[in-house]
Amino acid sequence: MFTFSRTVVIECRKLFHSRLKDFDIGYICSQKNLKEIEQNIQARKGTGDIKLVQELWNELEGCKTNIDVEERLVSAILDLPNTTHPEVLKYAVDGLPKVVKYIGEKKKFTHKPFDFREIAKRLNLVRFDQLGNFSGSKSYYILGQFANFDRALVQYAIRTLLDNKFELVSVPDILPRSIIENCGFTTRGVRNQVFSLDKRLHKLDMCLSGTSEMSLAALYKNYIFSEEDLPLKLTAVSRCYRAETSNLAEEQGLYRVHEFTKVEMFMIVVPEESEATLENIRKIQENHFAALDIHLQVLDMPPNELGSPAYRKYDIEAWLPGREVYGEISSCSNCTDYQSRRLGIKYRSKNGDLRYVHTLNGTASAIPRLLIALTETGQTEKGAIEIPEILQKYMYGQKSIKKQSQIPRLKLAKSRS
Repeated sequence: MFTFSRTVVIECRKLFHSRLKDFDIGYICSQKNLKEIEQNIQARKGTGDIKLVQELWNELEGCKTNIDVEERLVSAILDLPNTTHPEVLKYAVDGLPKVVKYIGEKKKFTHKPFDFREIAKRLNLVRFDQLGNFSGSKSYYILGQFANFDRALVQYAIRTLLDNKFELVSVPDILPRSIIENCGFTTRGVRNQVFSLDKRLHKLDMCLSGTSEMSLAALYKNYIFSEEDLPLKLTAVSRCYRAETSNLAEEQGLYRVHEFTKVEMFMIVVPEESEATLENIRKIQENHFAALDIHLQVLDMPPNELGSPAYRKYDIEAWLPGREVYGEISSCSNCTDYQSRRLGIKYRSKNGDLRYVHTLNGTASAIPRLLIALTETGQTEKGAIEIPEILQKYMYGQKSIKKQSQIPRLKLAKSRS
């Protein structure tokens, strides 16, 4: 029977003990906090098992050489969601978001407005159809002037963030699975949205990134800041990859796709500033989208709508006149120390103490959904799309998009598989 040497056991114990130090064990493993944590888990769709965590902790306390128990304990802790803002917990009763404010007015039309798919088809802006055999049913091509519109939105977002003192970073879109999981995203099981590379072929346990937030967080893994270095404000433009499965009619077309371009904000701050920072990120988003002349509503999301890392999250939804519904175009979240504890990101305070930073993120532009909102809002009775004035300088002065010349249709390829 194979047994570990004493040296291997000691080194493994150091590894797992160092991982346990990254978590607030005093809070998580205290019996007096069991009910509070259970209620939080229940409010947030029931992810994690705090009873298992505390049972494993008690078992570890009674048997201090069991590496297997330590490994299972770390794994169980990683499954727990973040704590929830006390104000947000009040929304758990009905599970509905709170409307914070409305921005702008709903546009009045002289004709019945069309939805995005109909406009895109009439003006030959986007191709969704006949792509299943080579790029997937949730893929698309953005064509001609509309591709320039896509690029203009990226440039506009970058300009907004540079004006707000964010630093632009170019990031990788392929990341180790451990980074994605430590950022709080599930990568295994049938209910995850992460595309994984085939480990058997590539010999690496890697995944496609669902948002540049992950890469920006990974940049500072195991890093120690000086308090004077914070806040840190970063932004990135990246492709985002998500294994979407929704077949709802209202989410067809560009609304929910497997890959898209997104401009992301990411901030690292001292704990005392994270709540105020979230409000500041939301203000940047509100001003950024309001300048595009679209009607918006801002929502404070309930616990059941929060991902595991989020302590509080705001969504911004645009009115889509063709569908007569609001659709999410942006969000921002305060993740407190949820990600920093898992990634080992700390700062040294002015009095010399080592503390975990707080991380926050926010969407400056998720391009496909923003294109939907601008197209449906900007449509005219004559069959064109008006370009918002603030974007025209990024479109070389172009004021509208009209019907484009027909691009040759793609030919279907028969598959023998």
